[in-house]
Amino acid sequence: DSIFFRDGVRRIDFVLSYVDDLNKEWEKKLERRKEFESNLQKAGLELETEDKKESEDGKIYFVKIHAPWEVLITYAEVLNIKVPIKENDIPSTVENPLDCMLAPLRLPEKVMHPEPDYFTAPFSKEKQELYLINDEGTFFSPSMRNRIVNYILTRCPYGTEEGKKKFGIKRLLNNGTYSAAYPLHDCQYWKKANDPNCDNERYTLYMEWARFLRFYKEQPLDLIRKYYGEKIGIYFAWLGFYTEMLFLAAVVGLICFLYGLFTMDENMSSKEICDPAIGGEIIMCPLCDRECEYWRLNTTCESSEYSHLFDNVATLFFAIFMGIWVTLFLEFWKRRQARLKYEWDLVDFEEEQQQLQLRPEYEAKCTQKKKNPVTQEMEPYLPITSQAVRFCISGTTVLFWVSLIIASMIAVIVYRLAVYAAFASLMENTQTLQPISGLLTPQLATSVTASCLNFVIIMILNFLYERIAIWITDMEIPRTHMEYENRLTMKMFLFQFVNYYSSCFYVAFFKGKFVGYPGAYTYMFNRWRNEECDPAGCLIELTTQLTIVMAGKQIWGNIQEAIVPWICNWWGRRKARNNPENLYSRWEQDHDLQIFGALGLFYEYLEMVIQFGFITLFVASFPLAPLLALMNNILEIRVDSWKLTTQYRRPVAAKAHSIGVWQEILNGMAILSVVTNAFIVAFTSDMIPRLVYYYAYSENEDSPMSGYINNSLSVFQISDFPDGNKPKLNPENFVICRLVYRDYRYPPDHERKYLHTMQFWHILAAKLAFIIIMEHVVFVVKFFVAWMIPDVPADVKAKIKREKYLTQKILHEYELEKLKERL
Repeated sequence: DSIFFRDGVRRIDFVLSYVDDLNKEWEKKLERRKEFESNLQKAGLELETEDKKESEDGKIYFVKIHAPWEVLITYAEVLNIKVPIKENDIPSTVENPLDCMLAPLRLPEKVMHPEPDYFTAPFSKEKQELYLINDEGTFFSPSMRNRIVNYILTRCPYGTEEGKKKFGIKRLLNNGTYSAAYPLHDCQYWKKANDPNCDNERYTLYMEWARFLRFYKEQPLDLIRKYYGEKIGIYFAWLGFYTEMLFLAAVVGLICFLYGLFTMDENMSSKEICDPAIGGEIIMCPLCDRECEYWRLNTTCESSEYSHLFDNVATLFFAIFMGIWVTLFLEFWKRRQARLKYEWDLVDFEEEQQQLQLRPEYEAKCTQKKKNPVTQEMEPYLPITSQAVRFCISGTTVLFWVSLIIASMIAVIVYRLAVYAAFASLMENTQTLQPISGLLTPQLATSVTASCLNFVIIMILNFLYERIAIWITDMEIPRTHMEYENRLTMKMFLFQFVNYYSSCFYVAFFKGKFVGYPGAYTYMFNRWRNEECDPAGCLIELTTQLTIVMAGKQIWGNIQEAIVPWICNWWGRRKARNNPENLYSRWEQDHDLQIFGALGLFYEYLEMVIQFGFITLFVASFPLAPLLALMNNILEIRVDSWKLTTQYRRPVAAKAHSIGVWQEILNGMAILSVVTNAFIVAFTSDMIPRLVYYYAYSENEDSPMSGYINNSLSVFQISDFPDGNKPKLNPENFVICRLVYRDYRYPPDHERKYLHTMQFWHILAAKLAFIIIMEHVVFVVKFFVAWMIPDVPADVKAKIKREKYLTQKILHEYELEKLKERL
């Protein structure tokens, strides 16, 4: 279980593996490997090969790679790696008086801060004596070393084929020359290594971070950064901060939910619906044509009571609160990110600088060259005509898949319309369903089954589109890694946005809005009658839709992330466990783990950003959404850390000074959430019609809301039914029935019969006025809060200036000393 060459001195920085399969490609692969490994040695790397006879299964060769000091310092300068120049002399910030209360949440200091704090400067080979080099073997951390070796591997040539120069480990992996390329974990995760030279950081991470029983503890971000690199460190810092901020939203959401729960008995609307003398006497028009019967309003008693849980005054307060919360979250994250940038030496790190280094795939596929205006060197480029053609194909493909989602959503709507009539007829005519008919209305039964069907379709389309998005992004041949990730991110996010949220947008803003009235119903494709909302409104159905899709996605995501890799690893290692442990080497153990992949972190961000959309865009319909998200994220942090530490090969370390394009996506969703929640409160909830009735149309001063139900249900004369719509049966010979809930039309004896009344227009005006006022109030508060909170804390600004000043001073003094020596 060693991470060193056979001499026990040289550290293994990377491992390549391959299988000698004697097929027609065998000689070509052998030639490629010889050339590639020869070029690696010319680049200064040291190789050591383990014969297949030494491997556990007797089939796999392992090539161990070590980067000696000369290679490390050469590429540390090329990659602009910052290294310690002087110990930090800035006193730490004042102790927080709450620290003693937070002590149970803290981790030991040696885990939280595994290294002293230094002032740093970019490495230069000519000024080695300037840096704090105590030991050449440990000066560069393992994550820095594997990053340097990976850089060499991605650019090392292996020959010329078809007149083109071929290079890079990625191509060799794709064509089967090598089967794997990965850096090593430093020890077993469940026990420390026997070798005293091992850092055992993996073991520490597992014990202090990756176990679920540590869910209440802070994350050792510095150790995560040291072991996995800044890019993964930033992700866990963001996820942890998001989870902390969710705690506040979850508490306020729970209070709003409890308010709805405790005031259920005071809701006059549900009281009137449930009252046998009121709701029991109101006869409602049939829910479908011909087959459905007339029904009494009080059969929806229970669903109207439950709708009050989410449709009350607290809903408005929570929608406004979440608009401000999302601003606080984004602004405070910028400050947290600025602090991390300073602490992790990323202040002067510009991703553009690093990303000026072209993707190997871009260099390989672009044969034409032109001068780079920045570097003044000749480099490959893609002609504008080729770019235009590729973008057209890409745009058409994305448009086609988005259209496919919309088509699938329309198919689900057709399903809803088709089964709605069936459920309505079934529930009215089946005696066995009578006990639950009050709670499980035809609308709710349709909504639940359609939501489940929609979730299955979402998962299938996701599976297919992921592969399509990667294919079309590869086809575009993005110039840099940053460009590649940004393009893929926008494609995937656009698709998932439409995929996950389209059904919620339908229920929130379209269902029950274009129904018509008996004799003039609106039909889809001239066949299916449009759905009506439940008599208690559509909000409860939006809540159902949101809960099923959001909870289903979270459960499915955790199964995919944790259980699937565990089963794969168990299956792959079941034979190895029969052999003595000393035959199962460190590189073989890691070889049998799952691959995290270049897009591993991308999927983690995507999952969390989609969840962020659920708790912001539609939170007015479901105050418990932040609580669900909080519970999921507490689990998510430990699941992600557990799988990364125990189930996956060690990822190649990468730098990043921010969460990248995801920040812009979150900002966009924060602005959109204010609009969607304003529309949900205005058009989906029943709040505005109730307020208009309370202030303008109520006739009872002692109980202003009494009579609201009777007022909001328009009257229809049954004799006016056209033959195509008229129910087959009317056993009780009803003369009138009531129209769709919250519809205001003149009665049959009025000269403007069945047209909208003045109250309808008053309510519509109130809804539009509410949207404008709420949006402006929330946006003004949002922008004021954003203006008040600086992006970079004052103490961090001071530290950055101090570090720059001291670094320049040290470099200046060093140059003076050198000049004196020469003179």
